[in-house]
Amino acid sequence: MARKLPPLTTLPAFDAAARHLSFTRAAAELNLTHGAISRAVRNLEGMLGVRLFERGTRSVRLTPEGAAYAAEIGAALDRMGIATIAATASRSAGVLNVSTSDGFAGRWLVPRLHRFHRIHREIDVRLSTSGTLTDFIRDGIDIAIRYGEGNYDKVVSELLAEEDVSPVCSPELLKADRPLRSPEDLRHHRLIHDNFRIDWATWLQAAGLYGIDHTAGIKFESAAYAVEAAVQGEGVLLGRSALVSADLAAGRLVRPFDLALKSRWSYYVVYPEGALRHHKIRAFRDWLFDEMAAHPAARVNP
Repeated sequence: MARKLPPLTTLPAFDAAARHLSFTRAAAELNLTHGAISRAVRNLEGMLGVRLFERGTRSVRLTPEGAAYAAEIGAALDRMGIATIAATASRSAGVLNVSTSDGFAGRWLVPRLHRFHRIHREIDVRLSTSGTLTDFIRDGIDIAIRYGEGNYDKVVSELLAEEDVSPVCSPELLKADRPLRSPEDLRHHRLIHDNFRIDWATWLQAAGLYGIDHTAGIKFESAAYAVEAAVQGEGVLLGRSALVSADLAAGRLVRPFDLALKSRWSYYVVYPEGALRHHKIRAFRDWLFDEMAAHPAARVNP
């Protein structure tokens, strides 16, 4: 018996509009116009003979029929997405596409990748560095490492590492003309800034320090460049534990003070449901946790 199906091109538009309860936000997600979303929903309603949305002046809401249909269509699209990932992975079994931020890639992941390749020579890792959330199907990504609170929709999210923040600098600054012996000595040194959410104003306040210009110094949009500037002795950086751990272990950086602020955000390993059925994804996921356990982000001892 032939399946009775709606126009399949209308379903992503309806699903996005139902999730956001907004044609505008649905259009932004799918990179379409508001009019295209509206037409797709109208076409679907015409085919079904059912009204799916109640339209207001500035808002839309699902009808009871629309809510019931959205639940089924959303689940069906999720299953199609998982099947698509499985089909794509099987065609490129030896290539693993990993998404993470520029800072985590440059200061934590890349310096350690040789250990993964040593035990998994059959897997070629391709890195994509971006601060934006990953669309696993559209972007062709197998697994991601993300920094946040872990509440990502419709994917598996596993805590990889928590993080704290404290000043770090080149060991040369400890024996400079004005050495760093106490936090008050920061007034004699250049501050290095990146775009992290915990900034120098927050740390200086926690340290009880006032009268230091927390905006002065040099700023980088990339956390990786900010760490490299600290390694080169350009000043003192608020180092994020995961991103400076390798440099601290190698002695390229030191922590002159004990005060560390715990971040409310952490690193998470993120992947679609069912992705661990594939050897390359499970192998990389397991290696990430083993590597973090064996070489954890350096922390200040309490």
